[in-house]
Amino acid sequence: MGVPYAVRSEVLETLRAAPPLVQCLTNSVVTNVTANVLLSAGAAPAMVDITDEAGPFAAVASAVLINLGTPQPEQRLADLEAAQAAKKAGTPWVLDPVAIGALTHRTALAHRLLGMSPDVVRGNASEIIALAGLGGGGRGPETSDDVDGAREAAHAVAARTGGVVAVSGPVDLITDGTRTVRVGGGSAMLTRMTGGGCALGALIGAFVAAARTGGAAPVSDLDAVVACHAFYSAAAERAAARSEGPGSFQPALLDALAGLGRDAVASTPVTEEDR
Repeated sequence: MGVPYAVRSEVLETLRAAPPLVQCLTNSVVTNVTANVLLSAGAAPAMVDITDEAGPFAAVASAVLINLGTPQPEQRLADLEAAQAAKKAGTPWVLDPVAIGALTHRTALAHRLLGMSPDVVRGNASEIIALAGLGGGGRGPETSDDVDGAREAAHAVAARTGGVVAVSGPVDLITDGTRTVRVGGGSAMLTRMTGGGCALGALIGAFVAAARTGGAAPVSDLDAVVACHAFYSAAAERAAARSEGPGSFQPALLDALAGLGRDAVASTPVTEEDR
């Protein structure tokens, strides 16, 4: 059973008042949509993903996303460089272990990066299960497991990193290993466009950065990630209502991200598991 959860929707206002600069080491398929999602929400993207630049930039960025969707050799080195620099500088960073499990190079890299303690890990159920060493992954970037089946794996990954783990699905599961929150809403249309989940990883970085720098009342990383998912779900729901299919959904999503305020975020169905 779940109990009511108060979404810290004020993080959205903090983000828009002082736009965080999010460094994206992401895959070549989704760079455009990732940048546009950040811009539409009110943050600023920077696609700095080559060696000798990734590390220095991570030290001054507000947040870093490392997405393993198309891990070319130089980008793999840049990922490690950025993660190390972010950790040293105290820059929050997000790991998105896209399609790990059966694919050798990205799986090895994901486990190496996991050992560098990302602040947030975001993925689908199969990716999180594979990262925890409890399964072989899904069908490429598509999950073959459901969110509830990834609950144990999410807690295991959170215990290892000391951070937050977010599992995307029809109802998202977000945990820091102690508290577990479910975020509903959203739209299945997100799975019919390129980069719907990958862009969410970048947006999570923006929300965590904003939560750490703004407001008198402290906001935990868990609460920031939940607020991000609630915002994204609300935007996807609005976009789906205004579109006829995937082709019109993507621009509608960008418009929704730009137009939604904290009231819409607070109205997203969110519950916390009994402790």
